[in-house]
Formats: sequence, C-alpha cells, structure tokens
Amino acid sequence: MSTLESIDAKGTGSFEDLYTLLKPRVMWLAVFTAAVGMIIAPMQNTFFISLIVLLCISLGAGAAGVLNMWWDKELDHLMERTNSRPLPNNKISSDDAFVFGVSLSIFSVMFLGLVSNWLAAFLLALTIFFYLVIYSMFLKKATPQNIVIGGAAGAMPPLIGWVASTGTISSEPLLLFLFIFLWTPPHFWSLAIITKDDYAKASIPMFPVLYGVEKTRRSILQYSLILIISSQVISFSEIGGPMFFLLSNVLNTALLVSAVNLVRFNINEGYERERRFFKFTILYLFLYFGFLVMSKAFETLEHGMSLAWPVLF
Repeated sequence: MSTLESIDAKGTGSFEDLYTLLKPRVMWLAVFTAAVGMIIAPMQNTFFISLIVLLCISLGAGAAGVLNMWWDKELDHLMERTNSRPLPNNKISSDDAFVFGVSLSIFSVMFLGLVSNWLAAFLLALTIFFYLVIYSMFLKKATPQNIVIGGAAGAMPPLIGWVASTGTISSEPLLLFLFIFLWTPPHFWSLAIITKDDYAKASIPMFPVLYGVEKTRRSILQYSLILIISSQVISFSEIGGPMFFLLSNVLNTALLVSAVNLVRFNINEGYERERRFFKFTILYLFLYFGFLVMSKAFETLEHGMSLAWPVLF
C-alpha cells in the first residue's frame, strides 16, 4: 500500500480547497495577459461579452491547474513545497478532482465558443490539453527542457484573448506568445534553483537538478538576453511605439542587471538573489503588459486629439 493510500481520505474539502486546486496565482496571471490581448486588439467585444470571455479563460486556466494537480498527486506528496495541497492531504479525492477539472474544461471551452468564436475555444482546449498531456504527463519527468517546451501553455492566454476579440490570428499576438514563452524559463528556473532538492527527491529532472546551480544561473542570463531582444521586436510592431519602447527598456535594464547579478555573485545566501529575481520576473511581466495597455491608450488619445484639432481650430 502506498503512503497516499494509507491516509484516511474523508473528502472533507472546502471551497478554499477547490479554489487552491485552480492554481489561482497562475490563473490570475493568465486572466491578466488575456485581458491585455483583448484590450490591445484592433477589434473589441462589448464590455459584457469581454467579461464572459475572461471568465471562460480563467475557468480554462483553472481547469488545467486542477488536472495538473490530479495527475501530479503522488509527486506533490513527495515535495515539501507541494505536499500541503488538497490532493496529497486527501482533503479532496482524486476522482472528485478529475471530475471537477474535466467539467470546468468542457464548460469553459464550449461557452467560449458560443459567446465568442470557435477558434478561440479551440486554442483554449489546446492549452488545457498541452498543459495536462504534453507537459504534465510526458515532458515533466522526461527532459530538463520540460519547462522550456511546457511554457507554451502559459504563453497562450494573450493569443486567446486577441482571437476572442478579432476571430483571427496575426503577428502581434504571436509576438506576445513568444515573449511569455521566452520569459518562462528564467522565471521558473530561479524557483527551481531554490527548490532543487525537492525536485531531486521526486526524481523530476529540472535543469538545476541535472546541471547544477551555476549552469542554471548562466542559462537564466542567456534566456533573459533573448527575452530582451524579443521585446524590442514588439516595440517596433503595431502594438508597440515610442512610449512603450522607453518604458519597456527601463524594465529590461532592471531584468538584465538582476540576471547578471545571479551569475556575478555566486554566493548562495540561502538563494536570496534567486528569490528576488523570481519575484521581480512576475512584476516584470505585469508591468510589461501594463505598458502595452498604456501605449494603446496613449495612441488612442493622440489619435482623438488629432481628429479634434481641425474642428476646434
């Protein structure tokens, strides 16, 4: 009998436990980036439809989190960082979690297709499938590049948001997809350095487990440089502009300094530098996408003033 089977499963999960299964931090990040994709798209839904679209995307992202935790129950039990989750503690049974995740998946995909368009619904379904099957079931224990490839799932929300507004895929949302895809490895590897002993205990081949802390730090710096280059492409695209170029490069400078410090100062210090870098990458992503919205608002205001100028004078 496994350790998990020896725990008395009474299924006493609360609403808070169900909410935890949704991986709320990841879910809200997905909602935010999807909202930005919708806001900066050239076509807009009504405010009410936009709220429903965001609800569908949030439920889809949450469903992916539930199914990921359902599949990773045994692994989560082995790791100190995750063994307090509802499934390893058997506050919620595996069967209930599976039904919950599948139900949310079907509802979010179908409702998104009905209120928006079926291309956006297909992309949401693909995201859930990719996170559960490609990343969780296959990549996670198969390769140290797991989070690099698996990052495609987390990069989908702005693309889904854009498509939900326009019904088409264009280069701009693909650039946003690429940006988050390249952001994911340095963001996650900084956390993986801190929790590498946990991953080693669970036999998960995360990059710092196989290649060590120093090589991971250098890889974080390399990916940060590639990320900064990709951000310049966005600056000169239709969704960028001079204001965005200036603001985003303030962020890029801070990111580069933080990444260089990881390599330059290699004293562990309880991995405090990695903790700060991990937290900063979250702020970096939020501000970067926020600056896209600011740039869009500034462009709209400037355009409105240019139209009003000949009328007023």
